[in-house]
Amino acid sequence: MDDVNEIVEQLGEAPGIPSEPAPPIHSRFLFVDVAALRAKQLRRGARLRIISEEGPLPHKAERLAMEEVRRGLVHYDVPPVKKSTKADV
Repeated sequence: MDDVNEIVEQLGEAPGIPSEPAPPIHSRFLFVDVAALRAKQLRRGARLRIISEEGPLPHKAERLAMEEVRRGLVHYDVPPVKKSTKADV
């Protein structure tokens, strides 16, 4: 664990970990969408953004992703809402 802290100090910050936390997610539907996309990244080999200081981490990608989102370690963009026209109806 000390080796990780030394590397982080040398680099200035941990790679892949945002310097500022993402804004909190108040919509449970947005939370699920962001966590699902992050879980897909983790299953494809992305590195974890959390360090286990509080005990063992969950083993499933979905649980890890939810924890990262809860801690504000996953940034996301919400696309703007398109204005509907009469042709869309």
